[in-house]
Amino acid sequence: MQKEKSELMEWLKAIVIAVVFVIAIRTFIFTPTLVSGASMMPTYEDGDRVVVNIIGKQISGLERFDVIVFKATEEKDYIKRIIGLPGDHIAYKDDVLYINGNPYDEPYLNAYKEQLIDNGTLTQDFTLEELTNVSTIPDGYLFVLGDNRRFSNDSRNPAVGLISMDTVIGKANIRFYPFDHFGIVK
Repeated sequence: MQKEKSELMEWLKAIVIAVVFVIAIRTFIFTPTLVSGASMMPTYEDGDRVVVNIIGKQISGLERFDVIVFKATEEKDYIKRIIGLPGDHIAYKDDVLYINGNPYDEPYLNAYKEQLIDNGTLTQDFTLEELTNVSTIPDGYLFVLGDNRRFSNDSRNPAVGLISMDTVIGKANIRFYPFDHFGIVK
């Protein structure tokens, strides 16, 4: 009887340690997130499941063109791409991104631009001032856009606006579902 009780206690300890380990990993390192909506197409599709690297933002910081997940509201998280960092001036003209007056290539949008059938632009012209009434992004804030520029609720919408770095949960760069699209996404 004593041997069975000891074995049961060992199993119970192992299970408790495993549960604590899983909770710690999900809380402090990685967490899964469901992509809801089409705002990041074609990079991420509605229903994709991605791993959000929580600790990555502390280790390597947030960089231009990183795909991040952030708290948009108390109940809702958004997934978007960082376009502007603190101190940047952002503008779009004729489907070209300008940061501080310099044109930037966005290769992740090329396939989408090729699919346009109306000969229009993927991203409408704008300047940071027109959208936010500031000329440069303030310290502690980011300007984010969805890759599906025509159908994205992002920093161009006053309800979202510039996002505080404090609301960023982490970087999203690994898709684990659907399984046939498993891998690192840029």
